[in-house]
Amino acid sequence: MMKRAIAIRNSTANDTGGNNKISLSPSDLETVTDKYATSSPPLTLMRVMGFFVISFMLFSVLFSLSVVLRDPPSDAAFREQPSSLFQLQQTQQGLDSDASHSGELLNDKLLGGLLADGFDEKSCLSRYQSAIFHKGLSGKPSSYLISRLKKYEARHKLCGPYTESYNKTVKQLGSGQFTESLDCKYVVWISFSGLGNRILTLASAFLYALLTDRVLLVDPGVDMTDLFCEPFPDASWFVPHDFPLNSQLNSFNQDSNQCHGKKLKTKSITNSTVPSFVYLHLAHDYDDHDKLFFCDEEQLFLQKVPWLIMKTDNYFVPSLFLMPSFEQELNDLFPKKENVFHFLGRYLFHPTNNVWGLVVRYYNAYLAKADERVGIQIRVFDTEPGPFQHVLDQILACTLKENILPDVNRGQNINSSLGTLKSKAVLMTSLSSGYFERVRDMYWEYPTMTGEVVGIYQPSHEGYQQTQKQFHNQKAWAEMYLLSLTNVLVTSSWSTFGYVAQGLGGLKPWILYKPENRTAPNPPCRRAMSMEPCFHAPPFYDCKAKRGTDTGELVPHVRHCEDMSWGLKLVDN
Repeated sequence: MMKRAIAIRNSTANDTGGNNKISLSPSDLETVTDKYATSSPPLTLMRVMGFFVISFMLFSVLFSLSVVLRDPPSDAAFREQPSSLFQLQQTQQGLDSDASHSGELLNDKLLGGLLADGFDEKSCLSRYQSAIFHKGLSGKPSSYLISRLKKYEARHKLCGPYTESYNKTVKQLGSGQFTESLDCKYVVWISFSGLGNRILTLASAFLYALLTDRVLLVDPGVDMTDLFCEPFPDASWFVPHDFPLNSQLNSFNQDSNQCHGKKLKTKSITNSTVPSFVYLHLAHDYDDHDKLFFCDEEQLFLQKVPWLIMKTDNYFVPSLFLMPSFEQELNDLFPKKENVFHFLGRYLFHPTNNVWGLVVRYYNAYLAKADERVGIQIRVFDTEPGPFQHVLDQILACTLKENILPDVNRGQNINSSLGTLKSKAVLMTSLSSGYFERVRDMYWEYPTMTGEVVGIYQPSHEGYQQTQKQFHNQKAWAEMYLLSLTNVLVTSSWSTFGYVAQGLGGLKPWILYKPENRTAPNPPCRRAMSMEPCFHAPPFYDCKAKRGTDTGELVPHVRHCEDMSWGLKLVDN
């Protein structure tokens, strides 16, 4: 186009004399002027039209160049890709066969008001693009929950790192002195245990902060900043590098003088003195004194303490629902009890762009075009390397019995069905590749009885859990998220990896019973009562009666877990 414009411009110049020199006398110039002044209208009109044609073509060239140069192609992780273009591409690639439903999801990127607006979308693509992949929320957040989240965001902005209130409170923390004139109080979550545990416990700590009007600060550990975007606008949730207690966070334990349980055991808590901080040990090995955290009497003391430092590997939300002081607030926040982690998880946990790139690329390559997506999450609690035949037998027994996967016809080599065949994409996650290979080979070697086309996929097989390895955790986080995007989910007992996937996806999974003596259980699996995670180590104590009790029998919405008889989980009546 540029060459054509230049050619036309040169042609016009040649028509008027080009580069030839013309010498005119004053009389000649006057004659020429008179000639053009009296020339016919068609000649003048042609010159005007030529001028407009040339101008329009030059404008087109410049506009095209500006479009091309303004937005260069992005890298594979979509770091610079505009969200509107990304959404258009994904919609065209068939993320949802129902066009009207896809349009609703695109228009509701804030998840019905659950998510805060005002972020730079390119800094965290998953925050708003996730609405394209998920089929909306499972249920509608209460208006009270949304209003409380907005109030929390305002408090976090007021009290977050390096604000005037934060600096004032940190100063008192460093001096060991405490006054009740503080505007802000905090709960500091210590990065501890595996990734699934960290996600569940962080949601628990946030809910506790919400109930007690505290600000949640997150210990970044070795990789938290590489995994999760900031969830709150205008202020970070990560503990600053110069926080006075940073060097002590990993050394706090039940023997620490600041431990709440130890203070109760030694009766060193008095009404006259309030410490500047208290350490809460809520990990699986906590003792009866540590568990008194879940009694209202102790909450009266703890609410006076400006800094609470929390270490836990438990999803302790169910026990919060057993505390009378929180009962009404929790009922208002979550009229439907099984949505607690689903809403909090979708609000808090947004994969960073690097992790989101892993999710998007894998989903589009293997899962997007299938008629149905099935997730199978396999966790084997065995010290020897797998795969194990009894685990494979259990997986097939569950998926075939519950019609999750079609059986194969071992007597034929090819399907006799004609026409368009229904497709299933099966996403398997495991530290071992053996289960994936056996199931994949079965559907490769034999046709299905139903005529369905079944594809089996596994993103990674790391061999063993590598909690402190950054890329290992990035892939684990991506696989949890991919599992949450399936239509039907099968998970393993006791696995927090599976809990995260079912909670984010709003799915009630089929849970594989934990094998005993390397024998496949019969029945192999059962359907979950709710999408909520299980609290693996709850207290069995009646705070009012001051005696032991079965906390799974106190209220109808807190029941024992399907996969762990002593655990607790939230259910709807």
